[in-house]
Amino acid sequence: MTQEICNFEAKLKSETVKEFNTSGPNIAEQHYTIERTGLINKGIKLVEKERYFTIWAPRQTGKSTYFRQLAEKLLELGYLVAYINFENFKEEKIQTFIRSFKRNINEFWSTKYEFETIPEFFEQIQSQNQGKCVLIIDEVEGINKEYFGTFLHSIRNAYHSRENHSLKSVILVGVSNIVGVVSDNASPFNIADNLNVPYFTNEEVFELLGQHETETGQLFEEKVKQKICQITANQPGLVNGFAMKLVEDYQSKKIITYNDYLKVEDWYLRIAIDKNFANILNKAKEERKFVERLLFTEEKIPFKIDRESIKLLHTNGLIKDDGNGYVTFWVPFYKKRLYDAFYPYSNGEKTSILRSIAVSELFDVNNKLKLDKLIAGYKEFVKRRGFNVFRDKDENGKYQSIKESALIYSFETYIQAFLQVVDGKSYREADTGLGKSDLIINVNSEEYIIETKIYYYESQFLNGKKQLAYYCQSLGLSKGIYLVFCPNDVNYSKSIIEQTETIEIPKEPAQTVEITTFLIDFDDTKW
Repeated sequence: MTQEICNFEAKLKSETVKEFNTSGPNIAEQHYTIERTGLINKGIKLVEKERYFTIWAPRQTGKSTYFRQLAEKLLELGYLVAYINFENFKEEKIQTFIRSFKRNINEFWSTKYEFETIPEFFEQIQSQNQGKCVLIIDEVEGINKEYFGTFLHSIRNAYHSRENHSLKSVILVGVSNIVGVVSDNASPFNIADNLNVPYFTNEEVFELLGQHETETGQLFEEKVKQKICQITANQPGLVNGFAMKLVEDYQSKKIITYNDYLKVEDWYLRIAIDKNFANILNKAKEERKFVERLLFTEEKIPFKIDRESIKLLHTNGLIKDDGNGYVTFWVPFYKKRLYDAFYPYSNGEKTSILRSIAVSELFDVNNKLKLDKLIAGYKEFVKRRGFNVFRDKDENGKYQSIKESALIYSFETYIQAFLQVVDGKSYREADTGLGKSDLIINVNSEEYIIETKIYYYESQFLNGKKQLAYYCQSLGLSKGIYLVFCPNDVNYSKSIIEQTETIEIPKEPAQTVEITTFLIDFDDTKW
């Protein structure tokens, strides 16, 4: 072992090396940390204007880390800052809340306030005109509803006279939109005073990973960094989670490669018990049919936050506005796991599929996969078994899942059975688009991308082929498989046919991608 490698491994094992943080707020001395200077300055300006404001964002967006950084800067500017978490008070009696609140306030501000009620505290602080105080309340929804209203009304009263007392700013932080919770006309929390804490940018993710590279000498391949950005949508908690797992699993490697990344992604998708996804899954189950419409159809659903299903899924970090006024998935990692979580594993179809696959007929003399033969076998399976076996039922025999999901899941099951026979592999690309499944399969070291979607109208069908060609080009693949489920009661135009065609990508130099289209008939009236 060379001295360079010895020094590298010793550095990684050193107790002084920082870590990627996946739990709670960052501690700069212990964790790789991004200081979000622009965002901190926005918070400072609001405080200097004596604004009482709110922030809401899904969990794992770095809210707590941000407000600790903001508090440090405010302290440097001469403010007294109290940073209090209300997470555990939902069921607590008012006396317990008051006792904890009083202790925290006096510790942070070095004061000796004595009060027995919430209004009493705010009356006392309104009589104090010395100094500049800031109160930051994290997890504000955690306060008991019995006295939440009292707390907010007391803040309102303090807000109206803030120029005459020391409480210059109150900041309420939560995962629900506080503006929506505080709905009475007397509330000081105007929507203009809501500060948004976005996910990381690509540049911030690269900077975070770069801190590890600089400190340890261990490098991430460029594609690894790009894939972390892509699958996590730069959600801070997930970014740190992927990075930490890669570093833990490959401590002795000088360079963490794309293959290393794929193994970690596979672990995250199949094995990891992720507390944040557990919450996502529970919320998705509450709105299962709505989520499945997003997973398996290309229906454009207007993003309107007042719709309860949209509000629920958005505030929990599953969906967002796509920039054009429609709903889209937010984090590809969540989309991928939901796809698998809703899969009807109990249908038992794989065994019969395995018995029907004749491997010797699926490869040519050069051991290349005959995709047309593979798809022909799938069509025969569909004629024999139909699609309803791929829909989940509840305890009363009523279908829980939408029928479109059965189309995609049937092909997924068939392909996975085939891969099991030939010892192939598959993975789904980190795409946030609606109503399609992009599956990359690896057979005999050759990769094929298969896009499955449902036919709705001609332009959607034709545009889909072009999009697949561009997608192949971005992945460095020269061929793509376009598998489209087509209702058999439609009179199709002459352009809706099975064929292999070459699509040119207008680049310098020009590139071409070969797209093979397969049509799978189904009876939309019989399920």
